[in-house]
Amino acid sequence: MFELKTREGRARRGVFQTPHGEVQTPVFMNVGTQAAIKGALSADDLKQIGCQVELSNTYHLHVRPGEQVIHGLGGLHRFMGWDGPILTDSGGFQVFSLAKLRKISEEGVQFNAHTDGHRIFMGPEESMRIQWSLGSDIAMAFDECIENPAPHDYVQRSCERTTRWLGRCKTELERLKCREDTVNPGQMLWGINQGGTHADLRVEHMKQISALDLPGYAIGGLAVGEPTEVMYDIIEQVEPYMPVDRPRYLMGVGTPSNIIEGVWRGVDFFDCVMPARNARHGHLFTSQGIINLNNAKYISDPGPIDPACQCPVCQKYSRAYVRHLLRSGEMLGMRFAVMHNLYFYNQLMADIRQALDENRFEAFRLEKTAVLAQRI
Repeated sequence: MFELKTREGRARRGVFQTPHGEVQTPVFMNVGTQAAIKGALSADDLKQIGCQVELSNTYHLHVRPGEQVIHGLGGLHRFMGWDGPILTDSGGFQVFSLAKLRKISEEGVQFNAHTDGHRIFMGPEESMRIQWSLGSDIAMAFDECIENPAPHDYVQRSCERTTRWLGRCKTELERLKCREDTVNPGQMLWGINQGGTHADLRVEHMKQISALDLPGYAIGGLAVGEPTEVMYDIIEQVEPYMPVDRPRYLMGVGTPSNIIEGVWRGVDFFDCVMPARNARHGHLFTSQGIINLNNAKYISDPGPIDPACQCPVCQKYSRAYVRHLLRSGEMLGMRFAVMHNLYFYNQLMADIRQALDENRFEAFRLEKTAVLAQRI
């Protein structure tokens, strides 16, 4: 399913096959948490801006409209009109980040929904049943997401439980895929590496879950407040123990510079809500750095958001107009801003892939990492 085409140092260029098409890697997955990109982008828009993989969330779709509704309508692809690959997050992060009251046991987690407070129980089997109903191409394992930093002994126990949960996820998804009403028989389970900021636990956990021979593996529990250099160090520690012939996914990361540095350290898949969220507030990525379109200097600026950008917004509209829309509270402003930022991210990944194809990624990294992080 995963073909490794070329390498430059630890950086990898590959192709991953899914039931809904191939994915050229490295890739940034566009986050549509509730089967929609926040900012009023449709499935057709995603095609136009170069999206390869759409990511939706198990917990949120379980709460609204319910997985039974989506399953009855033919699965998530038909529900949202997207015919490309879909990855569903297991809901584990939301359980531990949104729930004010929760009780963790070996079976799973008892918690209150963030919407109306009703009680929900979610464990490995429940997460797999929801994701099976959604029919995503990649289903993420249910895991415990801990805060950083956390005591070594607690993190060790948490990793052991997450490993046991992963085994239960695998058993349950294999059982469900044998049912006649399966939406996506080719659905795949990916495991998640945990261990906080403890390198020894990260390595040991990666060894344990790689033994399950899954189609892909993620590094979770990072980019949650720890220093960037700590995140990079953890990736470097874990990467040698991740199977070479399977895709690697760094969950919830991140800025353009984070992505370039992640690719340099051997990561293939990325996702983050940040480019769409920042866009809705006027913070836009350009080839020269980050601009804040709310600044007064853009009131009469006739130029595009980024003169080097080929997105539909930059080809037709001015900074002055998009700023006016945002400042007026017009939804069109958010739509244009989100469309630009996601196009920028998807194009960045295309540029990274081209640099790897041409064996010049190290030079690309040295040229772009600092520039894309600067604020104009």
